[in-house]
Amino acid sequence: MRAIRRSGEFELEIKRSRFLCALSRAESEEQAREFIAQRRRLHHDARHHCSAYVLGADGRTQRSSDDGEPGGTAGVPMLEVLRHNEITHVVAVVSRYFGGTLLGAGGLVRAYGGAVSAALDHVALAELRPMRLMSTAVDYLVAGKLENDLRSQGFLVSDVDYSEHVRFVVQVPEQELDAFDVWLAEATGGAAEAVRGELVHAEVPL
Repeated sequence: MRAIRRSGEFELEIKRSRFLCALSRAESEEQAREFIAQRRRLHHDARHHCSAYVLGADGRTQRSSDDGEPGGTAGVPMLEVLRHNEITHVVAVVSRYFGGTLLGAGGLVRAYGGAVSAALDHVALAELRPMRLMSTAVDYLVAGKLENDLRSQGFLVSDVDYSEHVRFVVQVPEQELDAFDVWLAEATGGAAEAVRGELVHAEVPL
């Protein structure tokens, strides 16, 4: 799955109708609904505010709304663009200012889907990669060297806790867990072991 790295907008004009698409990050349905409400307030004079959102690391939560357009001509094609591009943690709202010319069902499908597709082309994307949180604790005497070694090897250190020992939390790709255990043992002369924690999804810029 992928995610947008920042919010963005794009405007498409077809036969004097304006389709203004706004994309935003959303981590919950509450955030998605609030963004839709914000767009309604901002463009209160638009005729329609059609929307679609995909949530969850696996993109399982999906909703769409035609907001008064003929059924299946707005929200569904918007959602299909997000699904086709494997985008999650995102909400899309297309506010339409009617230009006086009816576009027909096919025209609406192309317009709403096209607005979302064009908006995606104008925002940076990141890949969501499954990573396992690995924690290890070492003495202060070797903590500095280990931290340098971790970072120089490209491991993502997400947390360092200084207490009785220095505890590092490192994000490691699922397929590299065994290799990380071997590397850690070699780097510390067998003084440190890693404890496997929860699965997270790190964002890697595309």
